[in-house]
Amino acid sequence: MSVKIRLSRGGAKKRPYYYVVVAHSVSPRDGRYIEQIGTFDPMLKKDDPNRIKLNDERVKHWLGVGAQPTDRVLRLLDVKGLAKRTASNNPEKAKPKKKAQERAAAAAEKAKAAEGAQGDAA
Repeated sequence: MSVKIRLSRGGAKKRPYYYVVVAHSVSPRDGRYIEQIGTFDPMLKKDDPNRIKLNDERVKHWLGVGAQPTDRVLRLLDVKGLAKRTASNNPEKAKPKKKAQERAAAAAEKAKAAEGAQGDAA
């Protein structure tokens, strides 16, 4: 069974607080976990040292035995200097989808027709 290093949500409504936990990949987000290895408080400022607290020794241990961090946890580990995250680039994601492309083509056609009508009137 694969093991993940992921966030488990705590805190009140609209006041999130996350625990960095090691859990089986099939267990629920806030469910059973193997070990808690840190905390993350997104409500604090980015330069606050209490924003991310990790047990570095345990993080290195779990990474060493093959635990896979989620993307968000990998970002936190990268900030702390415990793991390297490569930036992903998906230029296809920024392109408009099919419906938006159809609307843009229709608007361009309409503008071209209006321009042609003005040219004929002059």
